[in-house]
Amino acid sequence: MAECNGVSIDVPLTQAIKYAGSKLKLLPHILAMTKTIGAIECDSIFDGFSGSTRISQAYAKLGFQVYANDIAPYSKVFSTAFLLNKQAPQSYQPLIDHLNSLKPIDGWFTENYGGDGSFKVSNSNDSLKKPWQKKNTRKLDAIREEIDRLQLNEISRSIALVSLMLALDKVDSTLGHFASYLSECLSEWSPRSYNGMKLEVPDLWINEKENIVMNCDVFDALKHVPSGIKIAYFDPPYGSNNEKMPPSRVRYASYYHIWTTICLNDKPILVGKANRRADTSDLRSCSVFEDFRKGVDGRFIAVNAIERLIKETDADYIILSYSSGGRAAANELSDVLNAHGRIIELRKISHKKNVMSAMKWTNDWIKDTEESNYEYLFLMGKNDGRRSN
Repeated sequence: MAECNGVSIDVPLTQAIKYAGSKLKLLPHILAMTKTIGAIECDSIFDGFSGSTRISQAYAKLGFQVYANDIAPYSKVFSTAFLLNKQAPQSYQPLIDHLNSLKPIDGWFTENYGGDGSFKVSNSNDSLKKPWQKKNTRKLDAIREEIDRLQLNEISRSIALVSLMLALDKVDSTLGHFASYLSECLSEWSPRSYNGMKLEVPDLWINEKENIVMNCDVFDALKHVPSGIKIAYFDPPYGSNNEKMPPSRVRYASYYHIWTTICLNDKPILVGKANRRADTSDLRSCSVFEDFRKGVDGRFIAVNAIERLIKETDADYIILSYSSGGRAAANELSDVLNAHGRIIELRKISHKKNVMSAMKWTNDWIKDTEESNYEYLFLMGKNDGRRSN
């Protein structure tokens, strides 16, 4: 139970990896908006950019039917594990015990992402730029190969992968993403990286509703969402409002490339000091919502994308989350929402900047101001307004 503007809100526990766009701290506010419009457990919600899936998990636990979508492979894995499970959590314990019992091996992940915990740099293996110590990547190599060998059904496979990612997330030496690592910019590995990785059964539950998991562009996903769904929640990737910031630095495909590789186990071509997937480059992983440019109409492409999204969404209510660091300004978003419905509530929430916003790759673009970082939450009535006319 949490207090939000003097109102008690039941906030279900959720589980996820460290995530720049995580809405864990905003969950009470988002659920409070749901309470404002009188949504109940038999209602439905479309989570168009489910990311770490905390929003989808919370609503599913509250009894909503959830339509979860995200283009990232790891997000689909998390959604499948948590939203589609129909078995008692303890039934997966033998699988997790088996994976924990495997003998570590030297494989692809160790070669590319394993360090030895020291700072001696050799010609073939720069241990200063690795997210995990080798004792844990060797376990990763063994476990990941075994998951494929077992030929599990999709839900069991996803649960095994979620267990693996959650375990790795506890022993990393990163800043919460995989574009740079702690050992690259500090004088020592993170204390947690010295711990041994151990898989555990995720905090699952038996889903009573028939939730739907999608893994596609949000505009394509909208075509598979029932007309007149109760709520659509959108947390689009923000890009940046800093003209000098390299655009690839803010793309989620780049931030979380390793989770994609762990889920796909496709051993991709790697580039750069952080061994990013080549397919996360600027020309291959662009999102229209992260675009920092203006279109031929003189309007930011990201703002036009948000307007198209609002226009094409057939829902009673839309909750839109957006950061003050994004390309779109709050007044522009207000204009977009009011053009296609009515704003019922707006919350401007101040919170400490996440660690990624303090990162410095160069001194050319970083903002050195101490200005507050805000999250805007818009609650919009769309179909409800038309029905009352």
